Amino acid sequence: MTTTTTAAVLRVPEGRHEFEEITLGDLGPGDVLVRIVGAGLCHTDMLPRGMLAGVLPAVLGHEGSGIVVDVGPGVDRVRPGDPVVLSFASCGSCRACESGHPAYCDAFFPLNLSARNLDGSGSAADSSNAPVGTRWFGQSSFARHAIVSERSAVAVDKDLPLELMGPLGCGIQTGAGSVLNVMNVQPGQSVVVFGAGAVGLAGVMAARLAGAGEIIAVDLHQSRLDLAVELGATRAVLASTDDLSAAVLGDAAAVDHALDTTAVGSVMELAITIVRPGGTVVFVGAGEQSITVHPTQLTGKNVTYALEGDADPQEFIPALIEHWRAGQFPFDRLVTTFPFDEINTAEAESLSGAVIKPVLVFGPHAD
Repeated sequence: MTTTTTAAVLRVPEGRHEFEEITLGDLGPGDVLVRIVGAGLCHTDMLPRGMLAGVLPAVLGHEGSGIVVDVGPGVDRVRPGDPVVLSFASCGSCRACESGHPAYCDAFFPLNLSARNLDGSGSAADSSNAPVGTRWFGQSSFARHAIVSERSAVAVDKDLPLELMGPLGCGIQTGAGSVLNVMNVQPGQSVVVFGAGAVGLAGVMAARLAGAGEIIAVDLHQSRLDLAVELGATRAVLASTDDLSAAVLGDAAAVDHALDTTAVGSVMELAITIVRPGGTVVFVGAGEQSITVHPTQLTGKNVTYALEGDADPQEFIPALIEHWRAGQFPFDRLVTTFPFDEINTAEAESLSGAVIKPVLVFGPHAD
């Protein structure tokens, strides 16, 4: 059975998301049809406006949450009526997936960044029967309905404000996972976070959860730094400071860990230089700038680019929700909601820095 639904389709990099009726394909083995109730807007959703323009036309969005409507053959993790948070796609059968590291799935990039099926075919059709990509990060949640793999659907409790939970599937998971899973921050250690957007602030909150002794937030916006302090940062540094290295280090010779969310070359290089041997530098920003470092600057340091916080969503998202319930991880403070039909406004305000984490909220509609 096919499903016709309303989606925000981006056709050209410089264009607007336009609302269109599209037809989703039949549910295959392991597929789940989800009625979307909320969808976070992440900066990764901007990539088709630049370096990944080849995926267009497509429906973007990869921080969805919603209600299961129907399931395909062989699905046993969820059933119709279940509330779910949607996360990235993974194959489930490669070495990385089988060892609990699905973010490093052998097929991560074609599954998540092509907006197409693995064979390259389109996964939906518009009113002219032309193909439209609806597998962006395995979900394309800027639509009233999405088809996802059951591996991407994390069942959650029915008493949650489900429309706000979507960002846990990517941005919040990436920041928190980078600190908790990749850095493995220990009590008393120091952490610097470059960029106090949604990912960076999730890192700040995670560092506080881990018991970090000093948490330094760096950003160009004072308002975001003020929020970072409220969420657990012990110091805040304006990125426009003349001697940024000295301002970040303060009286210390080095820091234990650094998280960079900016993807700015000079900032990434700084992150490497200020971390002590034995420490960890994690890059997560999606950008095109590169870095140049002398090999000796890497002495004893762990430097990596992390995808999705090296998290297994089926385990990590429920854990973050429990921290949120306990008042220890208030990620909802980052959220500003917009009606689905204001998606272009939400994108503009995210790009301008006016909001930290836009979440599109879908009004009542039929299954």
